[in-house]
Amino acid sequence: MNHSLQIKSFTLVLTLLLFFAEDFQVPKPKPALLIFSKTSGWHHSSIPSAIAAITKIAEQKGYSVDTTTNAAYFNEQKLSAYNAVIFNSTTGNVLNAEQQTAFERYIQAGGGYVGIHSAADTEYDWSWYGQLIGAYFDSHPHNPNVREASIQVSDKHHPASSSLPESWTRSDEWYNYKSFYPGIKVLASLDEDSYDGGTNGTGHPIIWYHEYDGGRAFYTGLGHTQESYSEPLFLSQLAGGIEYALGNGAELDYTKAYAKPIPEQNRFTKTILSTNLNSPMELAVSGDGRIFYTELFGNLYVYDSKTYKNTLIEKLATTNVGGTGLIGITLDPEFDKNNFLYLYYAPAGQIQEPFYFNLSRFRMSKTNVLDLSSEKILLRV
Repeated sequence: MNHSLQIKSFTLVLTLLLFFAEDFQVPKPKPALLIFSKTSGWHHSSIPSAIAAITKIAEQKGYSVDTTTNAAYFNEQKLSAYNAVIFNSTTGNVLNAEQQTAFERYIQAGGGYVGIHSAADTEYDWSWYGQLIGAYFDSHPHNPNVREASIQVSDKHHPASSSLPESWTRSDEWYNYKSFYPGIKVLASLDEDSYDGGTNGTGHPIIWYHEYDGGRAFYTGLGHTQESYSEPLFLSQLAGGIEYALGNGAELDYTKAYAKPIPEQNRFTKTILSTNLNSPMELAVSGDGRIFYTELFGNLYVYDSKTYKNTLIEKLATTNVGGTGLIGITLDPEFDKNNFLYLYYAPAGQIQEPFYFNLSRFRMSKTNVLDLSSEKILLRV
């Protein structure tokens, strides 16, 4: 074989190798989403509709998607499989301290977050989460809670807002917010002149995004109703928000994660007093070791540290609308002698705003019986 033929043969073999190498390249992993829909307060009937809609978006965009209400997913091993996590109308306290730290580390490693509607009504005692989502739920109009309003789109240079009209009129449950994080970038705001019940004033943010602590966060206050998840414009902004949260496909870098459980778990012995609470609010400890605690929807409990038993003392009749209910409890400084405790609650039967609260004193027996007839209203707010 002459030298020219050898070169031609080598060139042919090399060309064939390159051709087949292109055909057999390892496929790039699909962007992966986790839909998290745990609630410990109000449970929105639209949650299944949201799951179905996001799953359809994922199919159309070529994403993989998992859905769960199990907070045990929030550990480093499981979260590292996802490019973004969607809090799908979550409410209340949904993660324990270790799970919160795992999620902080996930965002710090470059993960993405999407919050839908009542994701803002979640984890009020976790300040890091409040900054990630950008604001907390404060209130919403009532009677009816769903009403028509006008949305003004101020930034159309984002995938979530690029296809939205500058003025968008639709019906939803419109949240008022508190504790805004100054770093959010607002895409759209509510025009409070277009409906009754807004309290955030001019430029009432309703859709926003920002980079936070190494990751990406997108929030939409829309999505209370089941009908939202069949609206093309709503789905367009949700799909765009998910696209933003997914990022550019870069792998998570946990060398950038720095969060640690606070306090360190090995410094304490943790004793679980009760589980599966429904919006727990406050607790008070008596000198004889009884621990009294409240739930938003009117339940007053006691935990006996001597017998290790929880007992429901009383279910107070309360008004539960937009965060009202049984809020606070404290014991009298002389509780061991006079058995007085104080409750702050919204009495039942209220149907129109403004709702009022009573600060009332009650007498509690040594056998944990609340004497309702002993109520003395000290203050009405």
